[in-house]
Amino acid sequence: MPMTFSKIFRRPLSAALFIIAGAMATGASAQTQAKTVANTAQVRAELMAYAPDGADAGKTVWLGLQLTHQKDWHTYWKNSGDSGLPTTLQWTLPAGTTAGEIDWPLPKKIPIGNLANYGFSDTVLLPVPLTITPDFKTASNGNEIKIQLKANWLVCRQECIPEEGEFTLNLPVKGSTAINSAAFKAALAARPLALAGAALADSSVQIDGSKIKLTVRGLPAALRGKTLDFFPETPEVIETAAPWTQAWTGEVWSATVPMSPQRSTAPNVMPVVLAADGQGYRAELKILGAWPAATAANASPVSAPAAPTQPSITLLAALLGALLGGMLLNLMPCVFPVLAIKVMSFTRHANDQRGHRISGIAYSAGVVLSFLALGALMLGLRSAGEQLGWGFQLQSPATVAALAALFTVMGLNLAGLFEFGQFLPSRVLLVEAKNPAINAFLSGVLAVAIASPCTAPFMGASLGLALALPSLQALLIFTMIGVGMALPYLVASLIPAVARLLPRPGAWMDTFRRAMAFPMFATVVWLVWVLGQQSGIDGASALLSLLVALSAVLWALTLHGRSRQVVATIAVVLSALLAGAIGPNIFKAVVSDTGTASTERWQAWAPGRVEQALAAGTPVFVDFTAAWCVTCQYNKKTTLANADVLADLAAKKVTLLRADWTRRDPVISAALAQLGRNGVPVYVVYQSGKAPIVMSEILSVQEVRAVLAALW
Repeated sequence: MPMTFSKIFRRPLSAALFIIAGAMATGASAQTQAKTVANTAQVRAELMAYAPDGADAGKTVWLGLQLTHQKDWHTYWKNSGDSGLPTTLQWTLPAGTTAGEIDWPLPKKIPIGNLANYGFSDTVLLPVPLTITPDFKTASNGNEIKIQLKANWLVCRQECIPEEGEFTLNLPVKGSTAINSAAFKAALAARPLALAGAALADSSVQIDGSKIKLTVRGLPAALRGKTLDFFPETPEVIETAAPWTQAWTGEVWSATVPMSPQRSTAPNVMPVVLAADGQGYRAELKILGAWPAATAANASPVSAPAAPTQPSITLLAALLGALLGGMLLNLMPCVFPVLAIKVMSFTRHANDQRGHRISGIAYSAGVVLSFLALGALMLGLRSAGEQLGWGFQLQSPATVAALAALFTVMGLNLAGLFEFGQFLPSRVLLVEAKNPAINAFLSGVLAVAIASPCTAPFMGASLGLALALPSLQALLIFTMIGVGMALPYLVASLIPAVARLLPRPGAWMDTFRRAMAFPMFATVVWLVWVLGQQSGIDGASALLSLLVALSAVLWALTLHGRSRQVVATIAVVLSALLAGAIGPNIFKAVVSDTGTASTERWQAWAPGRVEQALAAGTPVFVDFTAAWCVTCQYNKKTTLANADVLADLAAKKVTLLRADWTRRDPVISAALAQLGRNGVPVYVVYQSGKAPIVMSEILSVQEVRAVLAALW
């Protein structure tokens, strides 16, 4: 007798989700431990410490990140200038210890075309003071201080690459740690000296129309008459690359500097660094006069993170777009495996109108509540300072690996290798038998987990508006997306005429069930490919090996008698050993060397690259994409590979940049927010002197060619 659908699909989703929760927990604990050195193709980064008198309370202790750049590459100062981002350090320290801010060395000015940045090349050490209180010994054994650091830096040449590293250092409390004394002494000597005294009180910045006039007193006598370098610590205040003038009148140094037309701040105090002959002096100058109206709306969409642009749509239009976009999500390829399950579910209830209605309502509840929960999580994390966007969960290798394991388990179940009833306690089976809506609800949750990385047409502007709305209104947009996605199934479950159009249950269902294993396995292939983009070939091969091990464990559990105990034990032990040996490869970040890709058609997007291309007189096409975005990959293989489109791009001499959001990148998140978007795909054309053109999520050849034809 063929197996009925009720036996096949009564409990797989709840069991699979239970299994995958354990997989995610295991994956999170398998993260690799950081080291004191991180190497990329552009930078060697090393965490250092300097405690010549030990690390007891009250002693002078310094930490520092040393960046050694390859030739022609540079990173940025606290004010990066016209583009770029400063290096950031996030410390994890034991109780009783506190890390201060970076004590920035003197930078140098780096001209790039008609722009200019402030930064460092060759080797630079960024020192940070470490304060140790008497409470430290209470909070630890007092033998050593475990220091953990996560650092992010942007390294640039003509192109820019966001990079990061995780470091761990155990600093002995007793004894001397002075192996890096020369590096720290040089870095501390390179710090600007603070100006003080009564004369400095008369120093100021005078606002004069579109210029600022600086007057500084109290500088050392050895500087008088010399030409000084000028570095403002406040970003986006001056026109960094523009000519400016300076002069000495006795002991008073003065300068007139053009104000930035993109100025978005109005500080009351302006910290500046003045330097000559490699020695800098820092002063905090009071502001005289009123700043003109700020022009934040004109700020570059690819500079340092700023407030999101207000989308030009109303809340009602956004809700309608969210509803339509949610409905169109059902047509996204990533949802196909869940679609297959829903079709089978409808077939099972073809002669059971009440069961059909309950299943549709439960599925819709799972979809709507999942979208609401996902939206609330994203908004909560963003309010806490995280730069996240739609589909953020698939930026985590742990989530990608967990979903791959889930679909492997489901595929093996559909193929007939095992039944979930073999593994679940009888009480769980009894609860599910009495509550058939549970699996319908969980299938809605699974549908959202798979569909959420996609951005369907009409969804992009609605999601972008959600970032600028109060929380309740934003959550209403997320809810409406869920309603749109669930609506076709809900309508079908409530209209009996639809059920009569479906084929009747029969022996064909067992064949169809086994055929549905292949979409599940195809989804696993896609997820392994996504992980390969995030963690490289070693990460992808590690995941494949662990999926094989998982399959072996499931097979062993289907055996009977004593062989089941022996084989299953061996399979579990070997799988655990394998996970410990190669599992960490899943979480290793891969930093691609885009510096060698200059001969390719597409180059890596980075802050400042759009401005550089526009300054050179060429329009720019930016593709915001991610490996886990199926729509992105479809557009890449079709419209963006079309011969006519490529010919038009070449004829217009368009610079092609690709912003890869496969792994979490706060810089790309900020750029998307400034465009009124928070998910991918996003396609933007920039032209000097004109507003950016944001195109449709699903690109057509006609649309791209029409936009290109309008360029001068």
